Amino acid sequence: MALVKENMHVTLARAWEILEENCSSLSVESCPVQETFGRILAGDVVSRRNVPHYNASAMDGYALCSRMTAGASQSTPLSFAPEDAVWVNTGGDLPPQFDCVAMVEDTSTDRETGIVVLAKSLVAGENVRPLGEDVFCGQVIAREGDTVSPALASLLATAGVSEVDVLAVPKTLYIPTGDEIIPMEEWLSMDLPPSGKVGESNSLLVKGYFTRWGFPLDIAPCLPDDPAVLKEYLSEKTPLYDLVLVGAGSAKGERDHTFTVLGQIGQPLFRWLLMKPGRPASVSKAGECTVINLPGFPMSNAVILWSLVFPALNLLQKGSFDRNRAIPDALGAVGSGTASLLTGCSSSYGKEEWVRLKCVEINGEKRTYPLPSGASALWSLSESDGVALLPLEAAELPKGSTVSLWFLRQVPWERRILFQGSNDPAFERIATFVKQAGGELIARSVGSLGGLAALSRGECHVAACHLLNSETGEYNSSFIRELFKDRDENMVRRLVFYRQQGIMIARGNPKGILSAADLKREDVSIVNRQPGAGTRVLLDYLLMQEGISPGTVRGYENQSATHFDAGNKVLLGFADAALGIKSVADALGLDFIPVTEEPYELVFPRSFEDHTGIRALLRALDDGRWRDMVDRMGGYRWPE
Repeated sequence: MALVKENMHVTLARAWEILEENCSSLSVESCPVQETFGRILAGDVVSRRNVPHYNASAMDGYALCSRMTAGASQSTPLSFAPEDAVWVNTGGDLPPQFDCVAMVEDTSTDRETGIVVLAKSLVAGENVRPLGEDVFCGQVIAREGDTVSPALASLLATAGVSEVDVLAVPKTLYIPTGDEIIPMEEWLSMDLPPSGKVGESNSLLVKGYFTRWGFPLDIAPCLPDDPAVLKEYLSEKTPLYDLVLVGAGSAKGERDHTFTVLGQIGQPLFRWLLMKPGRPASVSKAGECTVINLPGFPMSNAVILWSLVFPALNLLQKGSFDRNRAIPDALGAVGSGTASLLTGCSSSYGKEEWVRLKCVEINGEKRTYPLPSGASALWSLSESDGVALLPLEAAELPKGSTVSLWFLRQVPWERRILFQGSNDPAFERIATFVKQAGGELIARSVGSLGGLAALSRGECHVAACHLLNSETGEYNSSFIRELFKDRDENMVRRLVFYRQQGIMIARGNPKGILSAADLKREDVSIVNRQPGAGTRVLLDYLLMQEGISPGTVRGYENQSATHFDAGNKVLLGFADAALGIKSVADALGLDFIPVTEEPYELVFPRSFEDHTGIRALLRALDDGRWRDMVDRMGGYRWPE
């Protein structure tokens, strides 16, 4: 059946309405009490026994008649014949002729005669758990809708409940598709995967969320981009499952067949969301089975799991879901809150947009900045402290705007520091040692000048720079004086190390590049760093010394944010040369033409000296394990 036009490009709210209209709860089933953990009760449960079902001793001691203990004390102890004081263990049955238990600590016993001496008077019921004290027969011990916890499962069994009615759990199948995907076991066994192929990792993402949510999931073999194969497989599997998830094939490419096939075997409900990422998602019915087409990119896949799959599972199991709680519950959010943006954030007007965020507290104010937003960016998803779903009407959010977010982890506000500044792979590795020293360091590579400027505006705790003054040959000082003006004396400077800068070129130097003078050749192209990066400042200085106008250098405007990014472009042949550091050239197997040795220096306000994170960073800088690691990387020299 054809898709109705009004269900093209729907809002998330409308998608939820469509799911509610088409996903009905499954039948109730009886479940043995031994298998109830995590299941949702379909009705109230009544105890079938008293708990305990006998008068039980609450202590190790002697069962007695309370009336016979009257007057017993330390000064006037009473003696009892063996038949009047019977030993009972904790939890043991209290003989019917007795009504209390004396703790062993309040008694003494003559081993020869068996006479028990009591130094404390007792009242009826003392140290006794009476029949039905915990639960009495016929008492409601659990309510409809309760999720069975370990304690409740134990209580049900203790109360003589052998089976309970629970909501049926949806049966779900995930089907990865695509000619470009390689099964994960095969992918992990490869030394060098072929170009154009990717590992089938989305099943791990899907399985992980299903495990977190407490739902079972079956995973199908990878299917090719063949509509006939997909149609046959779906026709076979949809009658066996309540929910089927098809990975990829959701867009309009030549190999995107999923939606067409779903239209052939069932009823499309909607196609495409007004949401970014996640737009290509669709939902269909195939008989009684609900089929959701997940986009192939990991972040798009994840947001559809949060916003469509989790609500669908709740509808199938419980017949409803809480719109206010659906997304935070799907995320496993540890809380929510607000923070102000450290950088501006652009959103697509007319679409809800997911933003991945990193958070920090600076001078008592909670701040946040967006991580890379690409739908295929897995790193930024795993690194996120929280996520925000910007509304349809959002467009440009300027720096300082307040953003509401769901936290994916507990943020260590008091011990976390934000580093902004020059990228360096050796310094990046210090974060582990900062954490071991009791702090936490997060980093944004914004270049030397960008880091100092952010520090001067109070937008980070510490910066790093290696900025050459082309007129004086001095590093860093003139820039610090200019940016901090009368505050420069209040800044702490720590020289971390000296590092070798040079020209990174392909192994064997096929273009015969010998110095910066060769960068003006028409057959040589470069990749540059972003404006404000110390390495770009150095390149400009080298070109100036050679009398070369930057505008005449091929690739001068092509930018990379890190040394590794620039080096990889040389390695892959996208550029012939890039200015960078020796440790990166060595790591990538590139040739290296030394140019200079430069100081890499940290700068932070003296007012942050007592910050837990700064103290941990300073300890980490002297950690011999980190220094040994840096030495092994090569291209660095420690200050005298």
